[in-house]
Amino acid sequence: MAKTRPGRKDVDSYTIRGTSKIVRAGDCVLMRPSDTSKPPYVARVEKIEQDNRSNVKVRVRWYYRPEESIGGRRQFHGAKELFLSDHYDVQSAHTIEGKCVVHSFKNYTKLENVGAEDYYCRFEYKAATGAFTPDRVAVYCKCEMPYNPDDLMVQCEGCKDWYHPACMGMTIEEAKKLDHFVCSECSSDDDMKKPQATFSASLGADGKVICCIHFQIITTVLITYCSHYMTKALIFY
Repeated sequence: MAKTRPGRKDVDSYTIRGTSKIVRAGDCVLMRPSDTSKPPYVARVEKIEQDNRSNVKVRVRWYYRPEESIGGRRQFHGAKELFLSDHYDVQSAHTIEGKCVVHSFKNYTKLENVGAEDYYCRFEYKAATGAFTPDRVAVYCKCEMPYNPDDLMVQCEGCKDWYHPACMGMTIEEAKKLDHFVCSECSSDDDMKKPQATFSASLGADGKVICCIHFQIITTVLITYCSHYMTKALIFY
């Protein structure tokens, strides 16, 4: 914890100007950028201080968007993905525009509805070097890419791996009609079948597909969610 500077005192909270929203240490906030054409910055409030003139400053730890990192945005980065950086700063509390929630990756994939204030973080990021922690993650599909929660994937009933429809020569619409799916490595030409099926998916506020395909096999309904637990290989960041 950084020491309070002379002439300042720690305060427990700050009310965002023009709102009734209260910010406390540990909260995640949206901060107004100097370039108004850019989206708001996202930060975690570490400390709130007030000087003898009632000016309030916040010590923050910045989240970086993928495009703000040294390596840039990659295919597997989700639209709401952030990296928790080691970049700390002190800003005027008046630049806080609102509050948001940065979920763990696991909790984000369980959300039934994703709102504008919802983000997720699965990596910590060193701003000076571009290094990530963890530096390796599970990969899926023939393309061997990490899971992007924005992308629909189908699970093979044989190997249990997850696949992007495009990587299997299917459109999204065709994948939504599948009753079951067996990848080319687990099937022969004789047992490749495409019976009629139903599909159900819920969309978040940003249009993200929250759950994947509801597979109906004979009398058993398997509601399957895209999970990042099934590990086939590792990719080094």
